[in-house]
Amino acid sequence: MDVVESRSPQNPADLVASAPVAGADGVADAVRRARAAQARWAGANAAERAAALTSAAEAVAGAAGELAELVVREAGKPVAEARGEVARSAAILRYYAQQVFDPIGAVHEPSGAGLAYTRRRPRGVAGLITPWNFPLAIPLWKAAPALAFGNAVVLKPAPHALACALRLAELLALPEDLFQVVPGGPEEGAALVEAADVVSFTGSAAVGREVSVAAVRRGVAVQAEMGGQNAAIVLRDANLEAAAAQIAAAAFGYAGQKCTATKRVITVGNAAEVREALVAAVAKLGVGDPSDPGTAVGPLIDEAARDRVVAAATGGRTLTGGAALDRAGWFAAPTLVDDVPDGHVLACDEVFGPICLVQDAGSVDEAVALANGVRYGLVSAVYTRDLDRALEVSARLDTGLVKVNSPTSGVDFHLPFGGEKDSSYGPREQGKAAQEFYTSTRTVALAPAGH
Repeated sequence: MDVVESRSPQNPADLVASAPVAGADGVADAVRRARAAQARWAGANAAERAAALTSAAEAVAGAAGELAELVVREAGKPVAEARGEVARSAAILRYYAQQVFDPIGAVHEPSGAGLAYTRRRPRGVAGLITPWNFPLAIPLWKAAPALAFGNAVVLKPAPHALACALRLAELLALPEDLFQVVPGGPEEGAALVEAADVVSFTGSAAVGREVSVAAVRRGVAVQAEMGGQNAAIVLRDANLEAAAAQIAAAAFGYAGQKCTATKRVITVGNAAEVREALVAAVAKLGVGDPSDPGTAVGPLIDEAARDRVVAAATGGRTLTGGAALDRAGWFAAPTLVDDVPDGHVLACDEVFGPICLVQDAGSVDEAVALANGVRYGLVSAVYTRDLDRALEVSARLDTGLVKVNSPTSGVDFHLPFGGEKDSSYGPREQGKAAQEFYTSTRTVALAPAGH
């Protein structure tokens, strides 16, 4: 029997979790059981669903220390960020426990006698395919609204996040079969897309396209949140010390393993000063054991990820870093590169790790063109003290999220999140947008008897 394993990236000899793969039949069985559970759950009133999600939030908060340690061990996330993710996970559950009571429809004037109204209803079984880099928060920002609005959930986590997913399912303590985890890889993900009633995916652009095509072919609602090649534009009047510190943290925190991490820095008229400030800010970042509170940059998730970063550092001029670290685990030094040739991977695609490209623009127009000149459109940042310029540049950037004088990394779970171009497909997720995705609208026309 095939088994999926999760090993610690800072100590690959440490087997964190293993489980038999579900296989296509196992996924089909999980969806069948979830569909039966969903029928009972959808019949529960809003107060019951809110109470269940509130209890789940309390369970996550009560296990905060244990969960943070597990995230550090399994995903290599620095402990300060791991603690923040656990707190955020509990907050997400509390937020959607209250959103249960939001309006679910509207009353309209009928064309004749009687009443016309709309009412939202759950779609059924939500199939969630999630990555390893936020092993608690991403499953929950998908699952919590799905559950709040009456759906069941079948979760296919990335193998590197298996232990976190299984522990989360235990802690949530929801009605039987309402929240299930199916271990596995591409086969299980494909089977889930073929069986679920609504599909939400976070991962690479290549896999996201396959998921979207398969779901659309079946006619089920789908959203795919994919990569980013996020740019931070630093204008001449920026607070350079603050900007450099934020950019360094956004580019290299958690070894750059976030879809919102800064991947390109674009200077406008201050090239030498920005480089100097960035190199100094990177030097201040703690690199090493993710369980050390002083660590900001831990390991890459596996050997292949580390090797991609090292390979990407060639072909340009290395300002700092550029090599693997000589220690156990999959560590690479935070790396700044400039002067790459046209077509270099850092200028054209996302490299998921602690590496960032510095580019120079002769004008704001050129900077905007550089920022927009990639196939992704997730997040961008603008650093300036000029409000008019900030508003002007923000309006011209082709990204789903624009941040001014704040880092590209980090999103608010109560606001819609998603990108443009190859960064996203389908509607936004999180916030109030989640209700629209996990429910469909039924229109009811009610006429008097005998009319």
